Formats: sequence, C-alpha cells, structure tokens
Amino acid sequence: MSDFVNALESRRSRYALAGTSKLADREIVDLVERVAVQVPSAFNSQSQRAVVLFGQAHHHLWSIVLASLRKVVSDDEAFRRTVEKIAGFDAAHGTVLYFDDTAVTDDLAARFPTYADNFPVWAEQANGMLQLAVWTALSEAGLGANVQHYNPLIDEAVREEFALPRQWRLIAQMPFGDVVEPAGEKTVVPVGERVRVVGL
Repeated sequence: MSDFVNALESRRSRYALAGTSKLADREIVDLVERVAVQVPSAFNSQSQRAVVLFGQAHHHLWSIVLASLRKVVSDDEAFRRTVEKIAGFDAAHGTVLYFDDTAVTDDLAARFPTYADNFPVWAEQANGMLQLAVWTALSEAGLGANVQHYNPLIDEAVREEFALPRQWRLIAQMPFGDVVEPAGEKTVVPVGERVRVVGL
C-alpha cells in the first residue's frame, strides 16, 4: 500500500485538541503553502484561498463564532452545549480558514459562459481537495484536525476582523493541534455499495 493511501487511512476527525503543536508554526505555514500550490482546480483557476490563524487571531475567530451563535440560539440549555463545543475548537493550537476567491470564479464564468453554472461547483470541489490535502498532511505530521462550517453566519465579521477581501467567500474552518484523545469509532458504508467495477 502506498504511503499516500496509508496517510488517507490515518486521517480522522479529531475533536479533542491541545493548544500545543509538535510542529513549529512556521512549519505549519510551510506545509499549508506547499499543499496549496499543488492541489488541482478546474481550468487551473487556483481560486482556493487559505488563512492560517495562530494565537489571539485563532481565539478571536472562535469568539466571533460564539457571539454569532448567541444571536440565533435562544434556548439557554442548547447554548450551554454550544459554548462547550466552541470551547473545544478554541482550545486548539490554531485554525485554517478556507475561502473561494469569487473574483476568479466569476471571471471564468464570464469568459466561458457555456460552463458558467459549473464554475461555483468546481470551485467548491477544488476547495474540498485543498481541505482534504491539508488535513491529511497535518495528520501525517502527527497533528489532529476537524472541519467546521459556521459560514455564512460568521462571514462578515471574519472579513472585518482579519481585513480580508470582500470577494473571498468563506467555505470552512479547520481547528488543529496536538491530539488529546484518539478518534472515535468510524462507521463506513460497505465499499461494494460505493465503488462499482465494470469491465474487469
């Protein structure tokens, strides 16, 4: 079995994360940058964007998430559980934010109108590939991570807090750090229901 497939098999959602990292922050940034350059995209559009947050920037993000959720979660008991959940993400060492640069995606749609409806879909696919590649690379380096989706609830506040371009559309948030607890059991649909072979 190849090292790549082994790395994919070891990648899991890790929710119990520490505020420490066995990789130096600069090493994490280098890893994200190397992966971002290599991940493919339709028409080589390269519209994927990533922002790596450390320290107070990381904590500010999860404060934004909590404040945004407080506005929409009215039940006190439900919000108490929400506070506990967000505290787990805030306890991590950092967060990677994933965006699509819609200026790139919209420009391609304008230049290739036959495929206009497909470009936002392809942009999501390319972003998903970036997320998986970074996630797997972090896992291979011994760090844990998980993927969250508090967008679009937090989009405007995140853009303002981190002075990001308006055309960057937030897609996902990935807290990461040293692993505190192993991942739980993973249930899988039988592979025979997911992969069909024709002509073998």
